[in-house]
Order: sequence, then structure tokens, then C-alpha cells
Amino acid sequence: MKHSHHSCRPSVLLLSLLLAAPAAGPKAATDTNWPSFRGHNAAGVAEGFPLPVEWDLATSKNVLWKTAIPGLGNSSPIVWGDRLFVSTAISGVAKPEWKPGLYGDIASVNDATPHRWIVYCLDKRTGKIVWERTVLTGVPKVKRHPKSTHANSTMATDGRRLLAFFGSEGLHCFDMNGKPLWSRDFGLLDSAYFVAPDAQWEFGSSPVIYQDMVLIQCDVLKGSFVAALKLEDGTDIWRTPREDVPTWGTPAVYTGGSRPQVIVNGFRHIGGYDLKTGKPLWQMKGGGDIPAPTPLVSGDMVFITNAHGQMAPFYAVRLAASGDISLAPNATSNEFVAWSYLRDGSYMATPIVYGDVVFNCRWNGVLNAYELTSGKRLFQERLGAGTTAFTASAVAGDGKIYIASEDGEVYVLKAGPTFQVLATNSMAESILASPAISGGVIYIRTASRIVAVAAGK
Repeated sequence: MKHSHHSCRPSVLLLSLLLAAPAAGPKAATDTNWPSFRGHNAAGVAEGFPLPVEWDLATSKNVLWKTAIPGLGNSSPIVWGDRLFVSTAISGVAKPEWKPGLYGDIASVNDATPHRWIVYCLDKRTGKIVWERTVLTGVPKVKRHPKSTHANSTMATDGRRLLAFFGSEGLHCFDMNGKPLWSRDFGLLDSAYFVAPDAQWEFGSSPVIYQDMVLIQCDVLKGSFVAALKLEDGTDIWRTPREDVPTWGTPAVYTGGSRPQVIVNGFRHIGGYDLKTGKPLWQMKGGGDIPAPTPLVSGDMVFITNAHGQMAPFYAVRLAASGDISLAPNATSNEFVAWSYLRDGSYMATPIVYGDVVFNCRWNGVLNAYELTSGKRLFQERLGAGTTAFTASAVAGDGKIYIASEDGEVYVLKAGPTFQVLATNSMAESILASPAISGGVIYIRTASRIVAVAAGK
């Protein structure tokens, strides 16, 4: 089976041009790729096609297909061309412990059985499994949280190469047909709770491809770093040590100004690093001490949020920032922090910019919307009854925003300055992975499968 269009140079050129765009706004209608966590530079937006408001699994209304994916994985699906890719980890236990919901248990799951880490390639039109590859087998080197999995990191592709990151189990590169090209072992990447280091929660940051580079953030108990690797062979271009507690966010890229940079979330060190050299450009401290959301670039600003512990901030940072831009006590802005809210932060979900509004869904379902430039709060409303957690990040397109709860409800909102829920669709299973959108189809990973939904299928 030939996939010659996957390796064509124009698509790679197109992707590099798209990623080089300073705004994280809607892409051209012809581009239906969703190449990494939350699509292009984690923007989460896909335009150019109608998207569904309602669907029904029981009657198959607007449901294209459903494909079972064995094992546990919180990684999101990615799409390139007519292929969808997803990773999973299969325990040696028939029914491994996995517990979604609103709770505060920090203890790890004890499962020392041999696991299999697998990458699946599906036909995005039919859901048929085109190929699967067992990447490695063995006992996981670290434990996981009951809500976590050993396959949390979303894959990344540029249409020629495919990356799967499994934390302590290494970073693995394949061609588009699953042939192994290279692997990197970074040793033990122990993403534990720094207050209680025995509470191992597993790795969660996803790799990002920018042109011929792979960007990774590894904030762990010992030896944290941010790095750029050569996509061709996985060797270091640069590596910069970080003094921070374990974090779970994915790096973001900004190429709009005179200083292209990699931006990372953190507790002690939120910051930007020079894209070419890894040299720190700016940093700020103060925030939630379990940073998981990904920085969201929009125009010449980046939105950064986190929560837990003493703080739950939401920051709008100007990307001309330089040096230490930490806020003074009780301040909400300074030269480089355009505006902020100190109690509105999201614990897990990455915010989304759609139109002139930035939306931020907190862990308990409270959704905040702000004017992009002024920071004026447009609304604060609750999704759900306050009894479910929200871990998946929102995605958007066709004038609609899609927000999935861990209870398996997908809320469809009309995008804009007012709060309007158009529909609530049940997936009948927990959702922790962020959906992907491609060519008018929304691909939703639930606890045991991927479901494709589309308008008027």
C-alpha cells in the first residue's frame, strides 16, 4: 500500500509555513492535518468545514465510525493526510486500575506487570487499523497516578516522521509506515509530586516538531531540562537545564517577533527560550505548583495558566518579554504581563483562543471567557453540575467550541462573547484526551476507543 503523498515535500513546506505564522489562528481550509497535541502549535482550531452540533452513539446519528483501542492512554489522536495515529500502553493485568473523576488521591497505582507500548495507525475515513507497532515491552520504570496512563504524551508528525514519547521508556521515531528510524533514552523521567516524591504520576509532556527540530520539555524530580533535537536522528541541537518541579505541559513555539522562542509552563520558571540556542530570554515565577496546561500563543501574546497549591493564575504575556517578568505582590500587570487573573487558572486543560475571545475551562467545569487584548471578563459560567472533572482541552471550529468532561459529556458551545450551550453529547465513557479535528470530522478518544463524528455523515 503506497502512501507517496505522505512524503511529498510540498506538504512539509506547507506545514513549516503554517507553523511559522505568528498567529495561532485558523488554518487554510485546504490544510486538514492535526500534527501534534491540539493541532498546529496547540491552537486547537480547525476551519473550512462544517462541524456537527449533535450526535448519538446509540442511533449512530452523525457517527462515522468507532474503533476499539486496547490498553490505557490519555494521549490525543493526531492526523496527517488520511491517517490517524494514537499511542497506548497495555498492562499485564486484565483490568488495570484507572479512576477518573474529581478527587484528590495522590498515591500511585501498583502495577509491576510487563506492559506493551503500542502505536496504532488508522484510516481516518473508515477507522480501520492500517498498521500497529509494538514499540517496546517491559515493566514501566515509574508508576502512574490512578487517572494517568503510561501513554499520556500525544504523538507528533511532519508527514515524513512520526514521534512517540513514553517518558522513561524513551522517545521513538518512525517513518509513516511504522518502520523504526531512531530512539532516544533520557533515563529516568520521574514526574512525581515534588511534595511527596513517592507519589509517581508518569510523564505527560508531548514532543513538538518545528521544521527540522524536535522540542521536548522534561521537568522531573531530578535533572529537568528543555531541549531541541535533530528530527533526522534525535541528537541534541541544544539542551538547557531547568530548575523546576515536575510539570506536564507541552512546549509552544513563537516565531512572530525578532526572537523566535520556545515557551514552557512551570512553577518556579515559566519562560521563553531562544529557539536556535536554548538561551533563556524571559522567566516568571508564581503560580500553581502542578503545571499541566500548554502555553497558548496568539499573535504576539502567550496565555499561560496553571493551578494547585496557593495559586491559580491566568496570565497574558507579551512575547517581547525580557528578563524576570514576575508580578509584584498583588499586582495583576506590568510591562510584559498585559493582564492576569490570579484565581481563575486551569489545573489541567489548555485554554483556547477563538476569534477575539480566549476561553479557559477550569478543572471543576467553570468556564471563563475574556477579551483577548483588554482581558475584560466576558462571562464566567459552569459546565455540568460541578461533580465532574475537566481534563481534556477544548477544540474549536465552524463557530463552535467543544469541551469534553471526564464523565464523557461533550459540550458544544456557540463561540463568542456570550455563554450559549448548543448541545450536550454523551460518549458513554470517560474522556481525558483532547479531541482532534480534520476535514470536518471530530475524533474523540474515550477510555476504550476512538469515535469519529461529523455533520450529516
